[in-house]
Amino acid sequence: MTRTIVLTGASDGIGAAAARQLHAAGENVVVVGRDPGKTRAVAESIDADAHVADFADLAQVRSLAATLLERYPRIDVLANNAGGIFGARTVTADGFELTFQVDHLAPFLLTHLLTERLIANRASVIQTSSVAAQRFSRFDIDDLQGERDYSASAAYGNAKLANVLFTKELQRRFGGQGLSAVAFHPGAIASSFASASTGMWRWMYTNPLVSRLLTGTEVGGGRLAWLALGAPGVDWTPGEYYAKNKVAKTSPLADDTELARDLWERSTRMLGIDA
Repeated sequence: MTRTIVLTGASDGIGAAAARQLHAAGENVVVVGRDPGKTRAVAESIDADAHVADFADLAQVRSLAATLLERYPRIDVLANNAGGIFGARTVTADGFELTFQVDHLAPFLLTHLLTERLIANRASVIQTSSVAAQRFSRFDIDDLQGERDYSASAAYGNAKLANVLFTKELQRRFGGQGLSAVAFHPGAIASSFASASTGMWRWMYTNPLVSRLLTGTEVGGGRLAWLALGAPGVDWTPGEYYAKNKVAKTSPLADDTELARDLWERSTRMLGIDA
């Protein structure tokens, strides 16, 4: 049976690569991206539906969720792949630090709004995290938005750790109802994800010599596609964090169940939704 796979951040990079691979595998891919032109181009190349949403605007996330619920009676996989690293500390119109909102709060909200549909379809929820959760995070549950201590690297690392904590708490809350959650590191990918950043990150991802050392988007996309195509509990273990298609180590804080629960509850309060 052909499954419906909603893939955010699919207008470029590993998202676009995964969209092509999943389409080639016979799946019904729903392409979600921020840039209208790029999103439409990817979708048209695989004869897929395209939806545009900028995760820096939570109203667009809510509108996206409403459209997905209206258009797709089945959602078998939700791949929360949209994200990025940014430069100087910026606050969105919603009142949240940009990295925290785009990389954590927006996918948290989208998943929440789709939860009933996902449970009904025994769906998989895939979070694109990063090794940055282990290497760069300075996670402080009382300073989630970097108001006291901000750097672009730490903000990104903290958001990627939040992805793993969210995955584990999502699995704890809804795994018994048939939902399966997993997080993964796609690799250091030669893509444009750091184009809005500055300093080391922008240099590393735009310098033509350094970029040759990075992993290609097809490889990173393949790691996302492997999880999307795999059977939870058979091909991969729900609630785990993967790198190179194997369970991997991340920050020790990822195993703190109280921290994961606290992050969940604080996120719901920030968003004004039920826990």
